[in-house]
Amino acid sequence: MDSAPAAADTSTGERSTYQVSGMTCGGCAKKVTGHVSEITGVNDVQADVAAGIITVLSDGPLDTAVVRAVVQQAGYQLVD
Repeated sequence: MDSAPAAADTSTGERSTYQVSGMTCGGCAKKVTGHVSEITGVNDVQADVAAGIITVLSDGPLDTAVVRAVVQQAGYQLVD
């Protein structure tokens, strides 16, 4: 039995991109993506440390205030 997680289906859903300040390494990206992936409706989160962005694939539109709060809980800030 293969225990690897199934890849998220990125062909459907809502894609949102957020600028995150303070995300400077792979550990930062892992922390942010881990927190954001716990938001209800989020299917996938990808971080680009060099660009300082996260891209979120979700079932529908996300409330930016919720994303902001979760990113702050992880120790980072969304850039407006």
